Amino acid sequence: MPLLGGIRPPVAALLVLLLSVAGATALILGRTDASGVSRAVLASQQHVAEDGATALRASLDESTSDLQRAAALANAAAPVTPDEVLSTLGAVYQKWRGTAVVDPSSGALLAARGENVPLSAIDVNALPEGLPPRLVTTKSGETRLLVFAVLSQPAGKRLLVASDTLSVPSITTGDGRSLIVLNSSGTILASDGPDARGKAARQLSVDAARTAHGKRPSETAASGGFDSPSGSLLGETANGRRTVAGYASITSGIDANGKTTQQKAASSGELGLSVLTTVQVAQDAAPGNHRLFAVIAAGVLLLLAALVTWVLYVVLQRPLLRLHLEARRLSNRELSRPVDVPRFAESGRIGAALESMRRELTGQAPAPEARGRKGLGGTRAVLIVCAIVLLSWAAPLLFLFNRAEQVAVVPQQLVTDQRQRTETAADRVREGLNEGYADVAAIATVVGDGAGAEQAHSVLVSTLAAHARYRSLYVVDKDGTVVARAGDSPHTPTALRTKRGVGLVDDTLNQPVIAARAPVAGKTQRTVVGEFDIPYLGAIMDRPGLGRVWLVDTGDRIVASNQGFRAFEGLHAARLENLAKSAASKSSGALLSNGEHALAAAAPLTGGGEANALKTWHVVSEQPAGWLDLPEYVAQRRTMLAGMLGLAAAATCLGWLHIVIVRPLRAMADSAEALAHGDRKTVLYPANHDEVGSVVRSLELIRQQLVDRHRAHTAQFVPGQHGPQSRRHLRRPHT
Repeated sequence: MPLLGGIRPPVAALLVLLLSVAGATALILGRTDASGVSRAVLASQQHVAEDGATALRASLDESTSDLQRAAALANAAAPVTPDEVLSTLGAVYQKWRGTAVVDPSSGALLAARGENVPLSAIDVNALPEGLPPRLVTTKSGETRLLVFAVLSQPAGKRLLVASDTLSVPSITTGDGRSLIVLNSSGTILASDGPDARGKAARQLSVDAARTAHGKRPSETAASGGFDSPSGSLLGETANGRRTVAGYASITSGIDANGKTTQQKAASSGELGLSVLTTVQVAQDAAPGNHRLFAVIAAGVLLLLAALVTWVLYVVLQRPLLRLHLEARRLSNRELSRPVDVPRFAESGRIGAALESMRRELTGQAPAPEARGRKGLGGTRAVLIVCAIVLLSWAAPLLFLFNRAEQVAVVPQQLVTDQRQRTETAADRVREGLNEGYADVAAIATVVGDGAGAEQAHSVLVSTLAAHARYRSLYVVDKDGTVVARAGDSPHTPTALRTKRGVGLVDDTLNQPVIAARAPVAGKTQRTVVGEFDIPYLGAIMDRPGLGRVWLVDTGDRIVASNQGFRAFEGLHAARLENLAKSAASKSSGALLSNGEHALAAAAPLTGGGEANALKTWHVVSEQPAGWLDLPEYVAQRRTMLAGMLGLAAAATCLGWLHIVIVRPLRAMADSAEALAHGDRKTVLYPANHDEVGSVVRSLELIRQQLVDRHRAHTAQFVPGQHGPQSRRHLRRPHT
């Protein structure tokens, strides 16, 4: 018999798989976490740190690109003095503490605004190619970020330098949270929150920097999440509370192939910065223990596996192997001993037919029960009973045991983190809108009097290529007529194109139209309009572990989302609308429960800049608690996994048995009975190289013996015919 064919492999495979599932159930469900802090809280701190690192990287990159963009616009306009360049820069961007124009050949300071730029800390003649940002320390010990751009002046190239304070990202540090920005060696450069520069924070900073060094990107990088090293750490325990930290680096990471990945454009990754957040959480003194349940479930499955295997062996395997031997004996003309007829199902029918044919070959009368004998039950029924037995173990695990909805305890820290992360998302939306207005205001400085349509078009095209936040950019005259355009066709109504500010300008289309409009100084009375790309707003709200996020307007209508949405549709639940209304002036978070727990939060777009006009808009988020790594939900998922594994093992092996053994066995029983009842014309062909095929092959040889016996018996009364043929003339069917 072939090793992979016949009845033995599926029966053995079923036993092995069920034993494996039992072992996996005992190991997986019996696993406990002795740290006292759920993985959901650890993952949440990691995500908070990733949000901070993302915001910090966006701020650094935007600062560099804004300065370089301002220099490019100044180079494209008519030549002006260094003082005028800095005056225009300060009027458009209010983001730097100090700016300066330097002659790179001599190092001479040509113009300056704001606080003194620490030029003595750098060598302007030896700046690397690409002018990446630099971190310098002032004489007072403060850290300053320097960004650079090149100005093309009639007197030669000049270096535009801007300095700013390195600040922590705009994440709320209340409720005991600390936020720290550190360098690659673990030195704290900026901090906020309680005890942010204490001994414990310094030690965690060193640990975070050491852990992040050479680490691969986070597990969410492949799905579009954070693309640099990140993780979580456990700190000291005091008074029943434990310090939990999350860290995220904005340095160059290592991809899945072990190769270094470089950050885009502004090269903020070269600064070697990381963000660390710490918070103290209550330690769970009695973490969930499902070890007893795991042992009982595994033990029950072991008993059922033994029972099902024994049934299959007794009802299917042993009778079929006996039939294989008996049929081969009869085909070899060993007819002296009666057939050992099995008692069950199709095997009994085939055995009875073999005994009937044996008696016919020996000239005996058939036994009274030989014709029409039926087994005690069908083999298909046996498989159904085995399936029901195994399903009785798997189904409760899938639908009944360890259900988390009624017993899950969601830590308050997760509700707080959801609210703070929603605040961060709202701040990113507000900053994105403000940056968009700053871009169109910068364009407005070079498309005024004396600027032709061709020059305006060139500036618009270059700006659109440099930023992904716009769907279209265009310049209109005082009547709203488009003078120059880049990107898609304008969707802003003509009457609203010359109205300064940021806001929703059209809610009649199948996609919201949000635009930033900045007037152009001069007699032309032009206005620069930038229409935001709605997917861009959804992308900056999309963060791992935050769930579904919506941007809603004053009427709580959805205008952007990190997932698919229908424009200007209301939120899907009244509880979310009530939460948004409760966050009129400050963020709000809650644990919602309506059959299933969900973390929800809402935060208004409050803050400075032109986007402050949208302060009645909100960012609303919802995260089902079932997606979190809470102990109760982890136990539920593992229990369901064990049930699915058991169900899959049973379906695979029993289905295998049905296809390979049971269905051919039923057909063979009908053929054997027909042969015993006198059908000598139907040729039997073995379809498989297994026990069933062997019995079919033997039945065909027996059929040929019966045909030859009938011919020999008939030849006694027909002249010219010889006696019975010898056995050497029996024809074996081709297999």
